[in-house]
Amino acid sequence: MSSPLAPSSSGPGVAASAPASSLSSPSGAPPTAAALRAQRLLHGPVLATILMLAAPNLLMMLSQAAANFLESYYVGLLGVDALAGAALVFPVVMLMQMMSAGGIGGGVSSAIARALGAGRHEHAEALALHAFVLAIAAGVLFRVAAIAGGPLLYSAMGGQGEALKAALTYSNVIFLGAIFLWVANLMASVLRGTGNMALPAIVLTLGTLVLFVTSPVLIFGLGPIPAMGIAGAGLALVLYYVLATAILLFKLVRGTGGLKLSWHHRLHWAGFADILGVGGWALINNLTTNLAVVVATTLVSPLGTHALAGFGLGIRLEYLQIPIVFGVGSGLVAMVGMNVGAGQWQRARQVAWTGALVAAAVTEAVGLGASVFPHAWLGLFTHDADAIEIGVRYLRTVAPFYGLIGIGLSLYFASQGARRMHWPVAAGVLRVIVVVGIGSLAVHGFGGGLDSVLWSVVVGLMVFAGVTAIPWIPRMKDAV
Repeated sequence: MSSPLAPSSSGPGVAASAPASSLSSPSGAPPTAAALRAQRLLHGPVLATILMLAAPNLLMMLSQAAANFLESYYVGLLGVDALAGAALVFPVVMLMQMMSAGGIGGGVSSAIARALGAGRHEHAEALALHAFVLAIAAGVLFRVAAIAGGPLLYSAMGGQGEALKAALTYSNVIFLGAIFLWVANLMASVLRGTGNMALPAIVLTLGTLVLFVTSPVLIFGLGPIPAMGIAGAGLALVLYYVLATAILLFKLVRGTGGLKLSWHHRLHWAGFADILGVGGWALINNLTTNLAVVVATTLVSPLGTHALAGFGLGIRLEYLQIPIVFGVGSGLVAMVGMNVGAGQWQRARQVAWTGALVAAAVTEAVGLGASVFPHAWLGLFTHDADAIEIGVRYLRTVAPFYGLIGIGLSLYFASQGARRMHWPVAAGVLRVIVVVGIGSLAVHGFGGGLDSVLWSVVVGLMVFAGVTAIPWIPRMKDAV
């Protein structure tokens, strides 16, 4: 039985409790893969290391984006009502995914990276068990909340008739399997905290094959398998996370991923506090990010089902920027966190800005492409002229500013690694205030309609990126 967890010594201004060299193998023994990864994060060239960390994550996110596109395509074949129902549920599902992978998951990766950077391997392994317990608790909470509160939430967002019925069917199936999503994402975060981006990326990428095969089969039926409609789309997503959970737990229990998940550590509040000291603040940011989208969707819903479907397709592309940035950002959490744990604050700042510039370049390229060729995206999902017209207006107004998503989110991930979450949280709250304030005032006070909602979204992105960058600005000159 291990001793209780000691408080983390990785807060701002606190030096590492052990030199970074303590991560290496005992004298005379070849360094382990985990030790080599740690040394690369602490001393390797910044840009090259970020790109190395981002590569497997970007591959994983691209595969998941492809699976997401395929699911949207099949749901679109079910009709506008199904598309509108999925648009209502999508922000809520993304909230759960963001909370598990980038919120609490970011707290898990940050805590483990800081522990390893300070040479505290035993503490890092104990944190893995705490992460597993948090995943179970969060999964149960989301299941109960979504199933009990779904009818009220989706109705409040403007769902009605067949669109509301589709939303409830889709939502109930997905959230019945919420535990698997949480466990898979938090166990992947454990591995990412060690700098092991490849293993979770491989597992989650290969898992998308489940979606490619099962989505059309479960939605439309095949042989003895009946057509389940939109419920089949939700069930395919659940099966994907069941498979990912099984593989990641197997690897962690065996200790083949760089850190071992053991049941012999004692649960202690210090372990949960180490994770939630970052993850708890990150949850607020996740909530505000999705709340801004929910508010905008609610403001659009009075324009009708076609407008809601078209706006939902535009929002779906905006949401896809989040996993793209996550590909870079998850590496930033580990790299910044490990350098902060080792007391290398100047290098951590350099890492943050380098990652922000990389993420901004990628998301801005996507945004510009979508604004110039909006039909290339929208036409993949629907041929409804009214829905496409709304989607085009969204993409030509908002998409050119997607680079702000790259800057804001990447520096948010860097702040997770540094355990400095106050500015990103403030940025998220201000973003909601902007969307609620400008959007509601323009629509209800001045009758501005859709364009007013779209520009409130743009201004909200400006505020989010600008405020999140504030603590990193004084040493922006260190970026390379």
